[in-house]
Amino acid sequence: MPHYKLMYFNLRGRAEIIRYLFAYSGIKYEDHRIEQVDWPKIKPTIPFGKIPILEVDGVTLHQSLAIARYLAKETGLAGQTPLEQALVDAIVDTIDDFMSMFPWGEKNQDVKQQIFNDLLTNTAPGLLRDLDSFLGDNKWLVGKSVSIFFFLFQIQLSLEQSNWMKLNYFHLHSQRSEKHPLLCVGFNSLLFFLTHFQALTTLIISHPQAWTHIC
Repeated sequence: MPHYKLMYFNLRGRAEIIRYLFAYSGIKYEDHRIEQVDWPKIKPTIPFGKIPILEVDGVTLHQSLAIARYLAKETGLAGQTPLEQALVDAIVDTIDDFMSMFPWGEKNQDVKQQIFNDLLTNTAPGLLRDLDSFLGDNKWLVGKSVSIFFFLFQIQLSLEQSNWMKLNYFHLHSQRSEKHPLLCVGFNSLLFFLTHFQALTTLIISHPQAWTHIC
């Protein structure tokens, strides 16, 4: 088994998907967290000056999704055939495109709230409808096994639900799932998908929450 060392800030952010994959797969790794105040002196020593990075037996990988895809392939969570892997990659990139729209680092709270308002009100429902349609009757999304998509989607939902609650947007849709408030009851495929993976949801809920939330 390789020696894994993950380096990221002491928060969830772009390392969250990597931590979930390690947790689900039961793989031991060194979780090295750095403080923001120490970053200026550490940054010049990091390839391309960005984190997270993952050291695998001394080889440094960068870019969070590249790391996540590597782990997914190592643990059978990336799809079982090249075609399945391409389908999983396409959905993962779709989720990441949406997540990248959010102004996580915006200091002006009024501006941040306005952008969150627009994305959650006008963009999120369309994405959820597309995902619901893509899922159809396939409880696994792609193939016949769990994939990296589930973890990324759970992270997206947890962040969005947190911000919907902060911004009091639940009145926009009267019929919501009790277990997954962000999802309207009409998203039947997504609701079934998440219910089908209730055991994984339990894993995520029990996942250590020692990190500072980025939103």
